[in-house]
Amino acid sequence: MSRERITLFDTTLRDGAQTTGVDFSLEDKKAIAALLDRLGIDYVEGGYPGANPLDTTFFSEKRTKNAKFTAFGMTKRAGRSVSNDPGVAALLEAQADAICFVAKSWDYHVRVALEISLEDNLAGIHESVEAARARGREVLVDCEHFFDGYKANPDYALSCVKTAYEAGARWIVLCDTNGGTLPHEVNDIVTAVTSSVPGTHIGIHAHDDCGCAVANSLAAVEAGARHIQGTLNGLGERCGNANLITLIGALKLKDGYASRFDLGVTDDALSGLTHVSRQVDEILNRQPNRHAPFVGSSAFATKAGIHASAVLKDPHTYEHVEPEIVGNARKVLVSDQGGQSNILAELKRCGFELEKGDPRIARVLDEVKRKEAEGFAFEGADASFYVLVKRMLGEVPAFFDVERFSVNVERRFNAVGELVTASEAIVKVRVGDEVLISAAEGNGPVNALDVALRKDLGKYQHLIQDLELVDYKVRIYQGGSDAVTRVLIEFTDGSGERWNTIGVSANIIDASFQALTDSMVYKLLTSKASL
Repeated sequence: MSRERITLFDTTLRDGAQTTGVDFSLEDKKAIAALLDRLGIDYVEGGYPGANPLDTTFFSEKRTKNAKFTAFGMTKRAGRSVSNDPGVAALLEAQADAICFVAKSWDYHVRVALEISLEDNLAGIHESVEAARARGREVLVDCEHFFDGYKANPDYALSCVKTAYEAGARWIVLCDTNGGTLPHEVNDIVTAVTSSVPGTHIGIHAHDDCGCAVANSLAAVEAGARHIQGTLNGLGERCGNANLITLIGALKLKDGYASRFDLGVTDDALSGLTHVSRQVDEILNRQPNRHAPFVGSSAFATKAGIHASAVLKDPHTYEHVEPEIVGNARKVLVSDQGGQSNILAELKRCGFELEKGDPRIARVLDEVKRKEAEGFAFEGADASFYVLVKRMLGEVPAFFDVERFSVNVERRFNAVGELVTASEAIVKVRVGDEVLISAAEGNGPVNALDVALRKDLGKYQHLIQDLELVDYKVRIYQGGSDAVTRVLIEFTDGSGERWNTIGVSANIIDASFQALTDSMVYKLLTSKASL
């Protein structure tokens, strides 16, 4: 039997931005788009150009190498031509491979929300698709509220799908916008749709308000749909969207799917699924869901007792897949069975070639566990992990030593009587036999410390001259009066490489200092600086 292709469409950067507490910066969007591209996602929806300055800037250039970079927006407004619609114009001007139009498919919404005739809505769909295709774009149409619309007026909902298909849309996506549809309903309705429009042009966009978004997506596939939309870690408005991480695991590894379908996600990329999931949470400064399917830190954890005893004899007794396949690790909580194999995989991913059984692996594992107990989390700080391992292997030269630093924050009135807050830092560094003292002001204590630390590093100054701090995040790891602060810093350099470091301390300045110095040491190591 020939295998069929399922395409995956990620809307983390658009629909995922509706998540309470999530605000993407431009750098966040770039980083997540790159993660999705490497994972093998077919379409990366970057946002809504023209709706806000951030998304318009993001679409000033293509942000993916392999995935189809997709712009989202509305079909043309009623009462004006498609060539005179500013929203459509913004989509056509965006540097995107594909355009995803959202269109009303519930007659109730057409009449009440849009206040136009049903015929005008269909004309808007047809003309918008034609205009985008004329400009050489692949076109998708998200039929908003499709399942509620189909249950209210199946003929009209289906006419929206047919109109988009006849106009040349590559994918017509059936959206469970309110998230209230159940799997058996999805199966029945998608089956009915695919009797009129081929399933090879039908997609599913499910929300999780009933906890069924993943199940509904799989039900749509069973009914003939061959395109799935979702988000990383199930981000999204209200209860979230279908979780693409979970769907990838199911489609790649479960009987009935793995043997029938191909994805753009390779087996090698699948082994990085856990890393991708946790990296996204680190970028967004969120605590990862330890109970997430496939990738959660507890997904393959077993406590002592008859379950643990069985797992020690044969992991298949209580595991539906092998954790290493998705980059996770087995944990039997009385003894971490997966510790060394997991750390070995991380070492290999970061460029260290240590053989299984090397005694240094156990020492690295013990140190990582000790650090993590203090609050360190290396999933989102590869550069700090790299520096840590290099130090334990005795491969970090004494490039420089910070003998002392001080940071002063002063609130005062300036010369024109305005109340301002000023920050100043002084750093004393020893580079070989040379002692260097630098002072700097900044718009905050961390900025002042960063500028002072990188102001003069003697013979290494030329190697760090192009460093740029692009992101700074703070998370309280342990609350209360003795709160432990975790600081994550992202740097880039003139080559465009990006790396993340971490610091942990009860003092936010000290935590920041740890992350700053790790970044500089990482840069010197990768630049192959010598003493």
